[in-house]
Amino acid sequence: MFKNLLALLRTPDLRKKVFIILLLLVVFRIMATIPLPNVDREQLQIFLSSNQIFGLFNVFTGGAFKNISIALLGVGPFITASIIMQLLTMVFPALKEMLNEGTDKERAKFMQYSRLLTIPLAALQGFGFLSLLSKQGVIVFANPIDLIRDIIIVTTASVFLMWIGELITEQKLGNGISLIIFTGIVIGFPREIMQTIISTDPTGIPNMIAFFAIALLMVIGVVFISRGERRIPVSYAKQVRGTKIYGGASTYLPLKINQAGVIPIIFALSILMFPQMISQFLVNSQSPFMLKIALFLQGFNQQSLIYLACYFGLVVLFTFFYTTITFNPETIAENLQKRGGFVPGYRPGKITSQYLVNTSHKVTLFGALFLGMIAILPIIMQQTTGVTTFAIGGTSILIMVSVAIETMDTIEAQLIMREYEIS
Repeated sequence: MFKNLLALLRTPDLRKKVFIILLLLVVFRIMATIPLPNVDREQLQIFLSSNQIFGLFNVFTGGAFKNISIALLGVGPFITASIIMQLLTMVFPALKEMLNEGTDKERAKFMQYSRLLTIPLAALQGFGFLSLLSKQGVIVFANPIDLIRDIIIVTTASVFLMWIGELITEQKLGNGISLIIFTGIVIGFPREIMQTIISTDPTGIPNMIAFFAIALLMVIGVVFISRGERRIPVSYAKQVRGTKIYGGASTYLPLKINQAGVIPIIFALSILMFPQMISQFLVNSQSPFMLKIALFLQGFNQQSLIYLACYFGLVVLFTFFYTTITFNPETIAENLQKRGGFVPGYRPGKITSQYLVNTSHKVTLFGALFLGMIAILPIIMQQTTGVTTFAIGGTSILIMVSVAIETMDTIEAQLIMREYEIS
């Protein structure tokens, strides 16, 4: 890893890209520290301490939510828009074809739809959060004009962060949205660990050690599942062209155990935040029916078995869903056939494609179940060890490790393209 980083900094064009990414992340952090006007800090701390789900939302905003900054929505609206667009591919075949089989222009058009959808979603989420914070006494609006002003500010900031994320992605050294979330977690992670250590009394030290030991094992598990792959043997038939013979080589097709990376975790948590958010709106309702709904939704938290089951199920579901979108066995089988390649024991074409589908499902099932278990394990450990101040550490670790691995793989690929020998 350190050899790759040194090689990265020694390469002029890659070094320039690194500085651009760092500059863009600094801009993001500056935005995360600029607060909205009329924020009651004491009331904000009370509100965040009593609502764990918003501590989780703070992870996705890169730490911007706890400051009620202009970037309090973070990249959340863009993530939600991406989820909606990818779910729509299951309903509308034209969108699926545009994403999977379309030209670069058609894929760019699909991404443009996600960007456009981000704007109304950001405005809607901004209105919802600001209204909720106003009801809780965190923000005071003198008149409706102040509310409209802040909605425009947070919507514009969210769209600007989306643009920053895409600029980072264009540098081809990692996913911009993931790196924004990663940066927010890394900055707040040391403080969170120190608070956990300071707030733990001597009798709770064994539990804290057990929790951190499980966290270490979870990191190892994430690395293992991210690096693991199933290698499908591929042979190429010999072809005579003029006086030369081509082909006859054997290689393999790698199928990663977890091809979706950290995306299933982000998608699952984005959906799980909605019940708690809705309950906060309904809790002050005058209708007895609405109050019952609010109380029911408030029970949907990390202490409930239903939450754990839904979290596990959504991670598994999104792992399969995202893998289905990104992995196209028909195209791979077609390309192998065109180049004279085949999987030993399987006819080229549809039979090879079906074999790839079946193998991919088996590999993805193992990866999805493993990822789902790793996702809920920190929550279970929090309940059994009582280490609650480190409330969202498990989710943070998952995102940090996964993004770090993906970024290092991307850097290594860039170095290989520039003929660096990496051992």
